[in-house]
Amino acid sequence: MKPVLIIGAGPAGLTAALELLRANQGFKPIILEASGDIGGISKTINYNGNRMDIGGHRFFSKSDWVMNWWQNILPARGDGGDAVISYQNKQRNIDTQDATDDDRHMLLRPRLSRIYFLRSFFDYPVKMNLNTVRNLGPVRIARIMASYTKARLNPITPEKSLEDFIVNRFGRELYLTFFKDYTEKVWGVPCQEISPEWGAQRIKGLSITEALKHAARQIYKNVAGGEQTEVKTSLIEQFLYPRLGPGQMWEVVAEKVQELGGEIHFHHKAVGLQREGDRIVSVSALNTQTGETAQFLADHVISTMPVRELVAGISPALGGEAQRVAAGLQYRDFITVGVLVRKLRQSKHSLPDTANNLLPDNWIYIQERDVKLGRLQIFNNWSPYLVKDEPNTVWLGLEYFCSEGDELWEMPKEQFFAFAQDELVKIGLIDKSEVLDGTVVKVEKAYPAYFGSYDEFDTLREQIDRIGNLFLVGRNGMHRYNNQDHSMLTAKLAVEGILTANNDKAAIWAVNVDDEYHEEK
Repeated sequence: MKPVLIIGAGPAGLTAALELLRANQGFKPIILEASGDIGGISKTINYNGNRMDIGGHRFFSKSDWVMNWWQNILPARGDGGDAVISYQNKQRNIDTQDATDDDRHMLLRPRLSRIYFLRSFFDYPVKMNLNTVRNLGPVRIARIMASYTKARLNPITPEKSLEDFIVNRFGRELYLTFFKDYTEKVWGVPCQEISPEWGAQRIKGLSITEALKHAARQIYKNVAGGEQTEVKTSLIEQFLYPRLGPGQMWEVVAEKVQELGGEIHFHHKAVGLQREGDRIVSVSALNTQTGETAQFLADHVISTMPVRELVAGISPALGGEAQRVAAGLQYRDFITVGVLVRKLRQSKHSLPDTANNLLPDNWIYIQERDVKLGRLQIFNNWSPYLVKDEPNTVWLGLEYFCSEGDELWEMPKEQFFAFAQDELVKIGLIDKSEVLDGTVVKVEKAYPAYFGSYDEFDTLREQIDRIGNLFLVGRNGMHRYNNQDHSMLTAKLAVEGILTANNDKAAIWAVNVDDEYHEEK
């Protein structure tokens, strides 16, 4: 059996391992996982019976291969027959099976994300409707439309930053209202320092013109009394979600990998890749529990580890330019605070007939400028099975964006938990007396950053791609803001390259470049 060393047991690494084993062509995947968990940032954390999804993971993809792959691992449960997921005026049929007592299945869940700004809820993405006009007021709306017109008539050229990219598409007033503060809260640097490529990858599908056309169609149909089925259908959004959170998917995949003969070594951090010419011949891994270092021979290597650490570990080292660019790559870290409350503060947005005043959202983007909180998850709405005492409690996930070593990152967990509660109280979502329990979870390198030396990444990529048997996949592995499905597709293509002895990496790097990001549409 030819060993394929896979660095990381997240979605990309586990997908690659299972696909290699299913191919049954004499390759043996050996996964080196630095932590003791399965799933990377797609893992599920169990805290006193309440489960946390780190970052929120909707199981939906425009790729048939990904959708079928997921359902092969965890079938969708329902009343039997087909269910329909509608997105971007398109539909996808989901074959559901009769519900059973088996926990290993996915649920079909309704999706709602909103923006919380000016102590009011806005649609996400922002829509030109009565609610938006009422929340912003006619004066600000007029400034937004004038600014948009100016941007379309006199765009910034060339686009050198994310700020330029957004202003050209939405106008400066809308940029200042909805984009600037939140984006800088996420990344911790001014938008002028972020590459426009981030915008091209994440928000290129949004259009003010299309929003206005859509609003006009709605108004016409409302006035004329016409049929609104088409409009409503385009706005209905559902997604699949594992009953016990995203980690359940990858825990089952890990079981299958091991059953088929693959190996998973936990607490093994890859620290060195030994190179002979244009091939990696072995990988050294530090056992973080024993302090011992083991060496694993490699026929091929699939890496999901951060590129900065990967390049630093290659010996003999790559050229000086590659090392310089790799060392300059930056990351954004992440803290999730789980807060268990008896109930939310009652408001006109609370769901009717709920003792806990539940809001209907999966995610709420907190754009208030007087708090550090970035996003808020309501785990009850992802899956009620994530919450130990549902519906008698509400299990919240507060998401903070930070950098390792900064004030938020260094704050003691007890202090951070109190700080997070105070922020929820400040923006009017809870009363502190209703808090029952909670926890703080830190996640390093959750987001590869589009600043630092990122603009020179192609120089680094060119040198790494010359190493024929080394394949970079996944979010950190490619230093690209991939979603879970994109990461899986890069793993699939890497495996195909190994099976066909094709070392051309172009197809892998093309994943997600021209794909409209469905969650931002």
